[in-house]
Amino acid sequence: MDTVVLPGRDALTEAAIDPGLDLMAEITRLRRDRKAVILAHYYQDGEIQDLADFVGDSLDLSRKAAATDAEVIVFCGVRFMGEVAKIVSPQKTVLIPDAEAGCSLEESCRPDAFRRFREQHPDHLAVSYINCSAEVKALSDVIVTSSNAEAILAQLPADRPVLFAPDRHLGGYLARKTGRNLTLWPGSCIIHEQFSERELVRLKARHPDALVAAHPECPEGILRHADQVGSTRAILDFVLSSPARSFIIATEPHIIHQMEKAAPEKTFIPAVGMDGSCDCARCPFMAKNTLEKIYLCLANDAPRIELPEDLRVAALKPLQRMLDMSVAVNAPSGALSETPADRTVHAL
Repeated sequence: MDTVVLPGRDALTEAAIDPGLDLMAEITRLRRDRKAVILAHYYQDGEIQDLADFVGDSLDLSRKAAATDAEVIVFCGVRFMGEVAKIVSPQKTVLIPDAEAGCSLEESCRPDAFRRFREQHPDHLAVSYINCSAEVKALSDVIVTSSNAEAILAQLPADRPVLFAPDRHLGGYLARKTGRNLTLWPGSCIIHEQFSERELVRLKARHPDALVAAHPECPEGILRHADQVGSTRAILDFVLSSPARSFIIATEPHIIHQMEKAAPEKTFIPAVGMDGSCDCARCPFMAKNTLEKIYLCLANDAPRIELPEDLRVAALKPLQRMLDMSVAVNAPSGALSETPADRTVHAL
């Protein structure tokens, strides 16, 4: 199902933008006139992060936007993040700068295929990583993020088998951490999968005092060398709180922009791919967003995320269940909607 409404035939195009236009000033004007809030994921270019009202992880950004009185959300990230913002803020207009900014994890797990996967395992609970489409969320029992997945799994009935989708590396990491046998969907992030264990070992040899911080979407060979494994926010917190002075960062390197702003006295070294280059770690989907496209989406009111209400409500239920379960372990909490989900874990 296409959830993105594209600009109309008469919309302003990138080619029509006056080269002398002050984009920052125009975005500021449109943001004010439209009562808009701009969100930027940690994997966005530094100039977009600096422009944004909020910078962070995908779900945290959607919840922050929901708590504002903004009428328009501009989500500088990828498509599934815009969908989450619309799921939790149905009354707000949600814009994304580029309709083609997708996600390899989302693309690897199409709704029809996931439905068949569930039908092949009728006794299993379906736990889905938030990096999936609204349709896959609606087919799931509970959604997780990289920061709360372990705590959510710990609350599931021990006698119920579990499907985990769509990231096989995150699923494998959770299986090793929890000792739980998970049936994994064979998806992966094209960025985190590019990191080379051999090159990481070489980096460690050249920087023996550097600690390694890695995202759990990385393959096991990378994670076994990590001093810290966690979400983008957890990685950022780790490097800022650690007394160490240098770090090797095994996730999309644009997060280093926030690290350097907060701790300019420290050194941050991007992990690299099999050819020894760090370019492969830059997400091509996140890179589709530009200042020009932010200006255009505000000017054109598109690309715009629209979800059928039945799909939105169905996708909201496992998201709300995640929040309800997070309350039980004193994780960040708060209702996503006025309709509470089933709070009884064993009713899953």
